[in-house]
Amino acid sequence: MSTFEALARTFASFGEVRLNEPLARHTTFGIGGPADLFVTVRSAEALAGAMAAAAQEGLPVFVLGSGSNILVSDKGIRGIVIDNRARAERSAGDFRFRLESGVPFAAFARRACRQGIAGLAWAVGIPGTLGGAVVYNAGAYGGCLADVLTAVRIYAPGEGEDWVPAERLGLVYRGSVFTRGAFAGKAVLEVELALEPGDARELTALAAEYDRRRLAAQPRGRNAGSMFKNPANAPAWKLIEAVGLRGMRRGDAAISERHCNFFVNLGQATAADVAWLVEEAERRVFEQFGIRLEREVAFVGEWG
Repeated sequence: MSTFEALARTFASFGEVRLNEPLARHTTFGIGGPADLFVTVRSAEALAGAMAAAAQEGLPVFVLGSGSNILVSDKGIRGIVIDNRARAERSAGDFRFRLESGVPFAAFARRACRQGIAGLAWAVGIPGTLGGAVVYNAGAYGGCLADVLTAVRIYAPGEGEDWVPAERLGLVYRGSVFTRGAFAGKAVLEVELALEPGDARELTALAAEYDRRRLAAQPRGRNAGSMFKNPANAPAWKLIEAVGLRGMRRGDAAISERHCNFFVNLGQATAADVAWLVEEAERRVFEQFGIRLEREVAFVGEWG
């Protein structure tokens, strides 16, 4: 019996457990090798419990939301992958809402528009969970999570949990204390949002307009969203196009013809092929323009 087979019983108390689960099944890219132990949790308490158990066993943990905004290596992720499906929602009064971190962001935003709750129409097309949205300060069309986030409930093994004001999270364009490593080992259990009353018909129409704009500009199919953050002096897609990479392919990985800041899986793309295209874009843009593209998509797992 392997170490992880023996551990499966321990983690089964927190949710469904799978051994050597292919992560390609759980990412929007459709790419990724196996997780040693894959645990699906359905509450914030189960998420904290699984993290505590992993820490007690001395195992690394990766918390997976909807699998967007990441590229998992072909070798997969060692240790424990926690599939976060904690989705409880509750009202905190005065258009404040407390939502567990596994709540799908776009679905909640769309429902809020239909109910006449303003502040999130820009988010109706954003993939991912609210926990992931905190980590990357998700945004679109001039809005971002920092505009409406008031606090998060954080858990860290050995430290317990605490509500942390949004001001302490260092939220910036597509980044936070999490992306900068300051909150390593901590996980978002719950978020608090401060929204406003609005007109359901107007908000639904605005959401539909954002849908139209997104469908017109962004490719369909398997991808992880925008690969690079936009530099201050030019959109990333324009720089990538300028160096001749629109439509560039390696295996089944490609830089989208429609929007060249999107890298797509045309069928059986590998993480290595996507990484080659990403590095080629970084190299060419730097050589021609002296600009270092900064990745928005996180490369996770066992590389090298």
